Amino acid sequence: MRIARYTTGEDPAYGIVEGEPGREVIIALQGDPLYVGIVPGNTTIALDEVRLLAPVIPRSKVVGIGRNYADHAQEMGGDVPQEPLMFLIPNTAVVGPGDPVVMPRQSQNVHYEGELAVVIAKICKDVRVEDAGECIWGYTVANDVTARDLQASDGQWARAKGFDSFCPLGPWIETELDPADLRLTTTLDGEIVQDCTTADMVHGVAALVAHASAAFTLLPGDVILTGTPAGVGPVQPGQRVSVEIEGIGTLDNPFVRR
Repeated sequence: MRIARYTTGEDPAYGIVEGEPGREVIIALQGDPLYVGIVPGNTTIALDEVRLLAPVIPRSKVVGIGRNYADHAQEMGGDVPQEPLMFLIPNTAVVGPGDPVVMPRQSQNVHYEGELAVVIAKICKDVRVEDAGECIWGYTVANDVTARDLQASDGQWARAKGFDSFCPLGPWIETELDPADLRLTTTLDGEIVQDCTTADMVHGVAALVAHASAAFTLLPGDVILTGTPAGVGPVQPGQRVSVEIEGIGTLDNPFVRR
C-alpha cells in the first residue's frame, strides 16, 4: 500500500495511492494513518491534481547511518564500521518531492546521497532483530544531502547534514515491501551516478532498527536512513537529483542557492 501526504492548496492530508503509472489516483484518508489507522474517506482525486509533500514529518528525529555500503566507505577513504555508525538529523531538514534543496552560503561542496529510508510505526525501545519488522510502518526514498566541506572541517556531522531542506523524502511510503534486494539508482540531470542494490548493505534494515532502538527510543514517524552506496558527488545550483528505488518510486529535487 502506498501512503502519500499531499495538499490541494489547503491543509495537508493523507491518502492511498492507487492505479497504473500515469493514471494514479489518491483515495483520501481521515486523519493521520500513523495514529488513527487506515480510514478511507469519500474523496478520490487524480494524483496529478495534488502537490505531494514529504510523506512523513518525523515526530522527533531522523537517524542517519554512515558508511553502510563497503564501496562508499572505500570511496570516502574509510573502513566499514564494525557497528552501524549513527548520526542525527533534525526534522526541520525534511522536505518533500519537488521541493528545492537550498544550498547554504557556508558550503561550496554539497553532495547528493541516495538512500532507502525506514519509517517507524510505533514507540519502540531495545528491539530485537527478529522483531524489527513489527516496528516498521513502511519505506520511502531519501536524499541524505551533505555539505562535504563542513563534514570534514567540523569533525562531526550535525551541521553538514542538518541544514534546512537537506533531507528530501518521498514520493510516498510503501507499506508492503521486502527491502532486502531493491535496486537503487541516483541520477544527476538525467545521468546515472549511483546504481546498486540494497543487498549490498553491510547492516540490513532489521539490524539498523535494533541498533538505533538500543540507543534511542524510536517514536511513530521517526525515520532511519540506511546509508548510501558509492557514486556520491557534488551538485551545482540549477541541477536536479532524482533517486529511484525499486518498488517505491522516484524522489526528484532541484538544487538552488539563495
